[in-house]
Amino acid sequence: MSLLGIDAGTTGCKAAVFSVEGAPLASAYAEYDYGSPQPGWAELDTERVWRAVKGAVARAAGSVRGDPVSALAVSSMGEAMVPVTRDRRILGPSILNFDSRGAEYLRELREKLPPERLYPINGNTLGNQYGLTKLMWLRDHRPELYERADLFLNWAGFIAFMLGAEPAVDYSLANRSLLFDLSASDWSGELLQASGLDRQKLPRPVPSGEVLGRLDARVAAELSLGPGTAIVAGAHDQCANCVGCGVTREGQAMFGMGTYLCIVPVFGRRPEPVRMLELGLNTEHHAVPGRFVSFLYNMGGAIVKWFRDTFAAEEHRQAAARGEEVYDRLFAELPEGASDVLVLPHFSPMGPPDFIENSSGVLAGLTLQTRRGELLKGILQGALFALKECVDLLPRAGLKVSSYRVVGGGSRSEAWVQLGADILGQPFVRPKVLEAGALGAAVIAGAGTGVFSSIEEGSRCMVSLARSFEPDPRRGAEYAERYARYLRLWPLLKDCLLYTSPSPRDS
Repeated sequence: MSLLGIDAGTTGCKAAVFSVEGAPLASAYAEYDYGSPQPGWAELDTERVWRAVKGAVARAAGSVRGDPVSALAVSSMGEAMVPVTRDRRILGPSILNFDSRGAEYLRELREKLPPERLYPINGNTLGNQYGLTKLMWLRDHRPELYERADLFLNWAGFIAFMLGAEPAVDYSLANRSLLFDLSASDWSGELLQASGLDRQKLPRPVPSGEVLGRLDARVAAELSLGPGTAIVAGAHDQCANCVGCGVTREGQAMFGMGTYLCIVPVFGRRPEPVRMLELGLNTEHHAVPGRFVSFLYNMGGAIVKWFRDTFAAEEHRQAAARGEEVYDRLFAELPEGASDVLVLPHFSPMGPPDFIENSSGVLAGLTLQTRRGELLKGILQGALFALKECVDLLPRAGLKVSSYRVVGGGSRSEAWVQLGADILGQPFVRPKVLEAGALGAAVIAGAGTGVFSSIEEGSRCMVSLARSFEPDPRRGAEYAERYARYLRLWPLLKDCLLYTSPSPRDS
């Protein structure tokens, strides 16, 4: 018996098969890209992505011998939705969260749903990244498609549906629509009325781990899977990442190190909405029943990629031709101590606590003696300092983090992981499986079908740890001095930079 996890993201899908002890048995990856039919638009070709997902699943499942897959679940990106009919016909592309369509509704919605009303219901503040404004845009600008669509499904629910499951959405992904009532665990009549959207076009909300059906026989044959394979409700990718690295209890946090740097702390109860709103922190269901999470993030990983493409483009090209990775060379140039380069990581819209949309990055403290490694170290410090600002707010909401589990491509760098432990002053533990989304989905599949008594038990059984990185007090004091200087940088410079802020505290 084995378990299949599918992790569908914005630019690629990974399918991986694991034993019930968590040993990787086979995996496959399929890459795709989004299109921009007009400036500011960003959408996925649903048919193309569905073919890519099926290809990845078939290659992974077809590589396993003598250990048949008994159940599967899907982890996926959050806000994007797919229009379908009940007989499983795809009707159009999937609009992504950073697509500009729908922004015209924000003013109207803000009047109907001020933050102090919206947040207690949904746990998020108004923004154009959520499914709500995209659905309003389709209703008004693509009325024929909107009327023909029986359902709009998030990607995890869409993949499960196309495999033969009943249409459904787990609580964590339902929350990313901005139409979900967090306390009632159901669609909000008030939010639907304010947006003028149709409840019947939304799938049934379910907890992660609920069995939604069995694999369709025709699709099963195409994918090298058994027709009786159970399809289990998965989770938002960040929540699945938590499960896949063992972050299931209060006080723990997942630290995802990919394009986004994302800290996901776990809470044993829903924090006080008024206090969380004041601090600019969201609240969402975890995949683990009765637990909640928040997302602290910035695009620090994308800034590191910018550094590579700007300062080491030719080295990167040569390394790629040899099948090597240039990041190893670049990280070897990092200075031992703190860098004197201060970096304001506003290269793209920032997340909490201020949700700064229209600023720009700053590199300060450069001299003729500044070396490339010092600049990279400054970038890493700046991205981590921005996250530390959020972490330092948690105690004001009665919350705390005592340890971190690191996952994602960036966690392969021991220097970067150690820097995080030193700056945040807590242990960072790296699991053996770093791409935790697929593993987390597999854990959820096992819990849903009785292989494990709960998602927590499944996580304990399937997640293995590789190494712990302990914070160094001496280095921590050095970074604390740079952090104090970093905190003064934005207040000094914001009048000089393009700046707007839809912060809930300023709405």
